[in-house]
Amino acid sequence: MVLVPCTRRASYRLLSSRPRGGTRLYSSSSDYNKPYYLTTPIFYPNSVPHIGHLYTLVTADIFSRHARLAQPDNPVSFLTGTDEHGLKIQRAAEAQNLEPREFCDRISERFRDLADKANTSSTRFIRTSEKDHHYAVQHAWCSLDSKGFIYKGSHKGWYSVSDECYYTDNQIECLKSTPGAPNGLHRDLFVSKETGSVVEWTEEENYKFRLSHFRDFLLARYQSDPLAIHPPQQHANILDMLSAPLEDLSVSRPRDRLHWGISVPNDPTHTVYVWFDALINYLTGVGYPWDTKEQKIRSCWPPDLQVVGKDIIRSVMFCIMYPDRDSNSNSFHAIYFPAMLQALDLPFPKRILAHSHWTVNRRKMSKSIGNVVDPFQAMDDLGTDPVRYYLARVGGRFKDDVDWSNEQLENSAAELQSLLGNFYLRITSAVIRRRLPEDFHSHLRESLVQSLNDESLKEVASRLQDLASVVDRHLNELRIAEALEAIIHQLKAANIMMNATEPWAKNTPEAVTGRVYALSLEILRICGILLQPFIPSKAGILLDAMDIPRSERTLQHAQYLRGSVGNVTPGVKLF
Repeated sequence: MVLVPCTRRASYRLLSSRPRGGTRLYSSSSDYNKPYYLTTPIFYPNSVPHIGHLYTLVTADIFSRHARLAQPDNPVSFLTGTDEHGLKIQRAAEAQNLEPREFCDRISERFRDLADKANTSSTRFIRTSEKDHHYAVQHAWCSLDSKGFIYKGSHKGWYSVSDECYYTDNQIECLKSTPGAPNGLHRDLFVSKETGSVVEWTEEENYKFRLSHFRDFLLARYQSDPLAIHPPQQHANILDMLSAPLEDLSVSRPRDRLHWGISVPNDPTHTVYVWFDALINYLTGVGYPWDTKEQKIRSCWPPDLQVVGKDIIRSVMFCIMYPDRDSNSNSFHAIYFPAMLQALDLPFPKRILAHSHWTVNRRKMSKSIGNVVDPFQAMDDLGTDPVRYYLARVGGRFKDDVDWSNEQLENSAAELQSLLGNFYLRITSAVIRRRLPEDFHSHLRESLVQSLNDESLKEVASRLQDLASVVDRHLNELRIAEALEAIIHQLKAANIMMNATEPWAKNTPEAVTGRVYALSLEILRICGILLQPFIPSKAGILLDAMDIPRSERTLQHAQYLRGSVGNVTPGVKLF
C-alpha cells in the first residue's frame, strides 16, 4: 500500500459561513458537458445481499438509464460497490476464521453478482479495499489536516459495533442476566433502545474533524435549495438537525482496536474511521485526487444524484449530540460529506434521494426473525424484469416503508404480462393482420394522423402525444412510481380501446382495423422506449420485435410520429 505523507499542519483558518460561488468547479468551456454521475451507497458486506440492496440498485439504475435515454450523447457514470472496512467486518471475518480480505472477497462478489443479475448499467464497482481508494482517503485526510480541519482529541461513550455508532446513557438500556444462564451469558447486557444492538463502554483518544465549523454553511445551503434532498420530509429533518449547533466528529479509531482499515497518515497507531473512509469512495470513483485542474474539471464530479437508503440519513453524531431528539433526522451524506467537501473546496452533490425501506409483515427484515427476502430467489422465480417492475411500481414513491408481498409481486407480474405482453400478441395476431391490405405498412403514418380525428381513438392518441414529457418530468422530479403509472395508464387505455373497437371482428370496417393496428403499434413503440429504464430486457425484446432502429430508442423518439416501425414479428412472447 502506498502511504501518503502529510505536510506540516497549517494553522486553523476560518472559512466564510455563507456559500461561496467560487467553489463550484464547472468548466467554462461551452462545448463541454459534464458526464451524468450517479451513485448508490457502497454496501456493507458483513452478510449476503437482501431485497433492500436490490431495491437501491434498481432505483439508481432507473435514473441512470433515464439519463442515457434523455441525453444519449452525454456519458453516464454509475458507481456502486462495497464498503469493506470496520470493526464489524473484522469481527465477522474472525468468526469464520478468515482474514478480513478473504472474507470481503467472498461477500463482495455476491453484491457484484446481484448488480449483474438485476441487469444494472453500473460503470464502476468500487471496493474500499482497493489501493487507489486507500490513496484517495489518505490524500483527503492530508488535505483536511493541512488546513487545520483535523485535530487530536478524545471520546468516550457507549459504542455499538453493529451500528458503527456511539450512544449516550439516555439511549441505552440494561438487559439483566437470566438466573442460571450458562457461564459467559451470566452478565448484564447493555443495548441500544432504538436498534437493540449490544453496546460497549469505550474511552479512547482519536482524531476529530471540525464539523462544528460548517453548521451555518450547511444550513444556508439547504435553506436555499429545497430540492437538494428528496423526499421533502428528509429535507425537513436535515433542517431541523441543523437548527442546533454541531459538535466535532471522531474520524479515527485506535489501531489496536481496529486494524482492518486505512492507517492515518503519519500516525500508524490510528485507523481512519469507516464512515470517513467510505464517503471518499464517491471521489475515488471519478479519479480523485486529480493531478491537474483540467482533470478535475473534466471529471464527473459532482454527482448529479446520490441514491441512499433512509437508514443512511441517520448518523452516529446524532446519537452523541442530541439524545432527546429523533435520530432519523441527520445524515452521513447530507451533513458529514458536504462539510468534508466544503473543507476540500469541492462542489456538493446536486441531489440526494433517501428512499424508504422494505418490510415483511410490517416488520424490519432480520436474519434472527427469519423474514429476509432473498433477491436472487425472487428473480429466479419470476424473472428479473418483473421484480424490477414490482420494486418500481410499489416502492417508487419513497416516502413510506413498503411491505414485501409475494402475492403482490405475482399480481404485478401478471399485470405487466397482460397489459404489455398479451397486448402485443393480440394486435399482431393473424386474424387482425389478415384484415389489413398487403401494402398497409406503407400507410402506417397516414393511419396515425387519421387516428387523431377518429372519435373512438383520438383520446388515446392525444394522451400518447404527451406521454414522453409526462414520464420525463416525473423522473426528473424523482417520482419513479408516478412515471411508471403514466405508462401503465396508457397501456390500460390501449387495451380498453382494442376491446371496444374489436379490430378482429368481421363487421368492423377495415379502415378502423387499420387505424387501431397503427395506433396500437405506436403505443407499443413509445411505451417500449419509455419502459427501457424500468424493464430493460423485456423492453429491448419488444422493440426488437417491432424492428425499431437502435438509433430511434431515445426520449426524443418517444413522440407521436417521431419514429419508425420496421418489419413486425408476430407471436413474440415477452413473458
